[in-house]
Order: sequence, then C-alpha cells, then structure tokens
Amino acid sequence: MSLTPDDVPRLPRGVRMRFDSVRSAHVLLAPERTFDLDQNAVAVLTLVDGTRSIRAIADELARTYEADRGVIEPDVIAMLNGLREKRVLDAGPPQEAPAPRA
Repeated sequence: MSLTPDDVPRLPRGVRMRFDSVRSAHVLLAPERTFDLDQNAVAVLTLVDGTRSIRAIADELARTYEADRGVIEPDVIAMLNGLREKRVLDAGPPQEAPAPRA
C-alpha cells in the first residue's frame, strides 16, 4: 500500500541517519545495512521526526527551496515508499495526543 500525504513517517528502532566522515556523505544506518543518501534524501529525512505528515514535510521543503508543493510531494512519497519497502521506514496515520492524566 502506498503512502498518502496524511501519513506520518518515522524511522524505526535501530535505524538512523548519520554523517559518515570516511565517505564525506550522509548514510542511513540500519541493522546489518547501510544506505548512501543523496542531498534530496537528506533534506527529506532531516524532517522525518515522527510527528510531521508527508504533506507538512513537502510544505516545508517547498518553502525552503521556493518550489511548488504539488511537484515536491509526489517525489517525497516515492522516496519514502522506497525506504518503506526496504523496511527502513515506518509510517502511519497521525498519532493523537494522549489524554492528560487526572
């Protein structure tokens, strides 16, 4: 199933983005795997915090790069779908805030 603009992406436990000084590049580290990231992937994954929707990420990128969100959003979804298929990204509907304890 493909991601939607309302889905909230997050990196699963054990997966993180780091700067690899040997390669002089950002990588996505996962158990027993490493993925090289291009500048576009770094820009997107920097905004993946488990609270922002894909729509909010695309909005922020559109503001940052003075581009049309309608062009950016499908590319963001395609990239995140690829990472999800590789099992290095989780996503789901927005989480509701827990009710305050009485």
